[in-house]
Amino acid sequence: MATTTEAQSNNEIEKSVFDLGAFVGDLGSIEDDAASDDISLEGLEQELEECRNDDVVTNILSKGTKLRDHTKGVENNLRQVELDSIQDYIKESDNLVSLHEQIRDCDIILSQMETLLSGFQGEIGSISSDIKILQEKSMDMGLKLKNRKAAESKLAKFVEDIIVPPRMVDIIVDGEVNEEYFRTLEILSKKLKFVEADQLIKGSKALKDVQPELEKLRQKAVTKVFDFIVQKLYALRKPKTNIQILQQSVLLKNKYVISFLKEHAKEVYIEVRAAYVDTMNKVLSAHFRAYIQALEKLQLDIATSSDLIGVETTRSTGLFSTARGPLKNKSAVFALGERINILKDMDQPALIPHIAEAGSQKYPYEVLFRSLHKLLMDTATSEYLFCDDFFGEESIFYEIFAGPFAVVDEHFNSILPNCYDAIGLMLMIRIIHQHQLIMSRRRIPCLDSYLDKVNIALWPRFKMVFDLHLSSLRNANVKTLWEDDVHPHYVMRRYAEFTASLIHLNVEYGDGQLELNMERLRMAIDDLLMKLAKTFPKPKPQIVFLINNYDMTIAVLKEAGSEGGKIQLHFEELLKSNTSMFVEELLLEHFSDLIKFVKSRACKFIFQHVTCKISAFISLLKEMASLASYLPAEEPGSSTEKPITVAEVETIVKDFASRWKAAIELMHKDVITSFSNFLCGMEILRAALTQLLLYYTRLSDTIKKIVGGSALNKDLVSISSIMYEIRKYSRTF
Repeated sequence: MATTTEAQSNNEIEKSVFDLGAFVGDLGSIEDDAASDDISLEGLEQELEECRNDDVVTNILSKGTKLRDHTKGVENNLRQVELDSIQDYIKESDNLVSLHEQIRDCDIILSQMETLLSGFQGEIGSISSDIKILQEKSMDMGLKLKNRKAAESKLAKFVEDIIVPPRMVDIIVDGEVNEEYFRTLEILSKKLKFVEADQLIKGSKALKDVQPELEKLRQKAVTKVFDFIVQKLYALRKPKTNIQILQQSVLLKNKYVISFLKEHAKEVYIEVRAAYVDTMNKVLSAHFRAYIQALEKLQLDIATSSDLIGVETTRSTGLFSTARGPLKNKSAVFALGERINILKDMDQPALIPHIAEAGSQKYPYEVLFRSLHKLLMDTATSEYLFCDDFFGEESIFYEIFAGPFAVVDEHFNSILPNCYDAIGLMLMIRIIHQHQLIMSRRRIPCLDSYLDKVNIALWPRFKMVFDLHLSSLRNANVKTLWEDDVHPHYVMRRYAEFTASLIHLNVEYGDGQLELNMERLRMAIDDLLMKLAKTFPKPKPQIVFLINNYDMTIAVLKEAGSEGGKIQLHFEELLKSNTSMFVEELLLEHFSDLIKFVKSRACKFIFQHVTCKISAFISLLKEMASLASYLPAEEPGSSTEKPITVAEVETIVKDFASRWKAAIELMHKDVITSFSNFLCGMEILRAALTQLLLYYTRLSDTIKKIVGGSALNKDLVSISSIMYEIRKYSRTF
């Protein structure tokens, strides 16, 4: 049973499988038919392969039906469908007839609508043509209108620019010169410019009718404004007139008159300009001349040609005596003093002479110089700005100020050759520099050349006066200058004050040429001071004289400020070296035996007893350094010295013990009377006592190394006693 069932299944599967062999067999017959009809079956197999997976083809072939039978079946089905469709059409024939009639009616209606719309289309085309014609006409009319408006505008402007209104004629001819008159002048100016600007306008008939009238109005206006402005200019000549107020409140308000004359009456403008230049030249020249004359009454004479550093003068004696001369302000010749304040008052108003004269006040020339140039600067600034605004010209300023410059130059040229005040000249140079800065900040260049010229004139004069001072030192008569007095010499005080003044005036400027000149002056005073010192018969007063002068010079330089520089350092070095020399002279005067012994015997003795203890040797070497220079030069063959004995030093020790306090007191009195500066004297006394202590210490050390030197211990003064005495004198200052 199982085998039978399995066999049936296999048969069914075989039937259902696509029978390709049978299909090919059929194809073979088809190919024969095709060959008989000359039909090409090329590519058929490929197409069959592609149809192999088609569901419909597969379904047909799986049923085992041959293609011819299947084709016949399909044709029968199609024929049946066609018959069925005919029957359906017959059933619906009435409806189709009705539909046909409706379609025909619609065609009639649509035909009528087409006719109607065609009529509308024709009418619309006609309307479009009309609109286009109207548009062209409108554009043509718009262009004509635009051209007519442009022509009308130009014609109206031409008429407006060329016509002469009666109102304008009345104002120009009969009107008062005021703001309305100036506005009318502006209108007239525009009309005059209009008729002169275009060559085409000059040929118009209208211009030929109007031009004579315009010319008459121009001449009338020129005459009228000329009389008006000249009248205003003459007001400047009235005495006690405030020129700046008149310029600002009157002339500048009428400056259009100048513009009108410059454009339409050049000859008249030149005449007005010349009238203003002449007026202001004379007025300002007169003002400056009167001001200078008033200032000259306030001048305080400071120096003459004989007021030089090295010129002898009468001198009073005394501790702090100063030079005396015939002038009331003799000290101002060399000392700057309060004169420096003039550089701090640069922005102060100029002096009012009658007020100063009423108070019987007198001023050094640099004060008057600053005041004059302050007035010149302010006047020039105001006039320069006015000329630029009123005339529109800068050159007119220089024509106006030719007179004032000449007046100031005349005064300055009369003062400068007689000025021997070097401090005043340097102050004037600094004043000019400050004025140049002020004018630069104002951005007014009108005084640049003038201030440069004054500065160029001041420097040679200062150099000449400075050289006179220098020559007075180089050519000074030492015999007439010398006095038997060790206190500071008046020539040195003059030099110190003069140098301090110039240094102070050069602080912010750093003028190398001035520093070089001061160095030349220092060399000259050094030479003269040494000559004066050598006139003293003994070395001690020579040294005291030098110390007093150096100390005074340093003090004066320090009072002037901390800017003494190389000159101050030079005198400090000289003071230091001469102080050391004085200390030695003072000690030799009171302790000559002690010092000679220490220098000639004790120092060498100490060196001979120095051992290999390096630290002790270095300490002694430092202490002996100041004494080494005093050791006498050894003669050849004198390398051995005799040993120091107790008898040799006993006299020195006992002499010192018996009178050392009295000698110190004498030294104190000597210092007090010798030196003008108490503090300087006390410093010198302390240096002398310190040096004395050093010498005595060397003596004590030597005695300790002498055989049998302990016998002198009872006569030795203790170091502490000497230190106490030194501290006692130190407390006095």
